[in-house]
Amino acid sequence: MSTETDDSADADGPEPDADEAELEALRTRVEELEDQLAAIETEVDDGQKSMVIIATKGTLDMAYPPLILASTAAAFGWDVTVFHTFWGLDILHEDRSTDLQMSSVGNPNMPVPNAIASLPGMDRVTTKLMRKRIADNETASIEELLETCFDMGVEMQACQMTVELMDYDEDEFYDDVTVGVGAATALDQMADADIQLLV
Repeated sequence: MSTETDDSADADGPEPDADEAELEALRTRVEELEDQLAAIETEVDDGQKSMVIIATKGTLDMAYPPLILASTAAAFGWDVTVFHTFWGLDILHEDRSTDLQMSSVGNPNMPVPNAIASLPGMDRVTTKLMRKRIADNETASIEELLETCFDMGVEMQACQMTVELMDYDEDEFYDDVTVGVGAATALDQMADADIQLLV
């Protein structure tokens, strides 16, 4: 009688091998989920902030904000990326970055009326006065800020579309510049960043 009961249990129940395979698959899945959770907890626990700056202007006065913000954030241990597009690419150009100009026309904070600011040569005068003020104040130059950013691991990106549109030569950028970056990549990084800035 006991033999019949054992036979019927075997007939009605699942195969032992099938049970073991399902159990092993479940164990594997649990381990995968635990690994994913540990990775998420590590990412949250490390507390590293991230920032993406979009630099669109290449004048002397507008080159300072992204570089100062980037180098300061990097000094705090943040993960920093600066995406340069349109005239912002001049900041990454080895020759042009050393001779960035400053326009006095249309700048309401310049102590020069537009009628005078629009005279030939006034941009050079304005730029020279600004460079003197920078030197007198012992403020870091654009070149020094760039070097600081590169040394601190700030990722300086050049917009590929603008490089092609404005006919820039990538070989004339600083060595550590990341080229071939598109808007989609920049948007992905901005979506994941704690802070996003457009300069």
